[in-house]
Amino acid sequence: MRNGLIGGAALAALTALAACSSPEEMGEDVGVAIAETASIASASAQAVPDAPKPVAEGAFRFEDTEEEGGAQRRFLYTWPKQVAAIPALAEVLEEERTAQLTEQQELWADMGASCPPDSASCRTATYEAEWSVVADTDRFLSLSSSIYTYTGGAHGNFGRGSIIWDREAGRSIDPVQFFTSPAALDDAIGDRACAMLNKEREERRGEPVPVVATDWPNQCVDIAEAVIFLGSSSGAKFDRIGVYYGPYVAGPYAEGDYELTLPVSAAILEAVEPAYRDAFAPAK
Repeated sequence: MRNGLIGGAALAALTALAACSSPEEMGEDVGVAIAETASIASASAQAVPDAPKPVAEGAFRFEDTEEEGGAQRRFLYTWPKQVAAIPALAEVLEEERTAQLTEQQELWADMGASCPPDSASCRTATYEAEWSVVADTDRFLSLSSSIYTYTGGAHGNFGRGSIIWDREAGRSIDPVQFFTSPAALDDAIGDRACAMLNKEREERRGEPVPVVATDWPNQCVDIAEAVIFLGSSSGAKFDRIGVYYGPYVAGPYAEGDYELTLPVSAAILEAVEPAYRDAFAPAK
């Protein structure tokens, strides 16, 4: 469940690498880690997180902070009022919050025991998770998460994740499970997503991407390595798909992350599981 909520594999690997590592060490180690674990979420090129936004009335906010001898641990977890209105979903996120807090507390204790007393960055731990609504239909609540972690070293890391709550079934669903298979979804949107990605790559790099590329960071990215969001412009049906690539997934760290939005097309509708087709509509 945890990987479905926050895209944990790549984010966890990057967080571990960042802890008390020099920029040179990060550059050597990250390429190996990403080749093994790049998946539905990963780090962002931003060095620090934005200031936490005020939490709306009815929403949930949990903050836990410790300071000891110049060391600091900060934990923040929020979700919107739409989640708070669904006790079963709130319970799922509560379990995730508890697991992440326990993990951070254990990590901070290890950092305090092993890091030099005069290294403030190596004795600082931050975890921030914010859930937001992507779409809210009669049956489904589509959510996205933004995660920031810092465990020492040159910079913190960002990640994204997604989850959809099925009110009828009373359970959470990975957005990819709305389709007959990841390969079917890739067939439906892969070429268009790659073209959009390459256009954005060219703008950031200032040079064209090779037409046929099989080498990182120029190749097309499989949907299995992306975070998928299901959105709705009408609030009634899913009519757009968000595709998110974290840094190192579609380009070097300095390029940051990439996020694309594609309208639901006939090809996408054909890839949807029959049981969920009524939840989708072509984009207008």
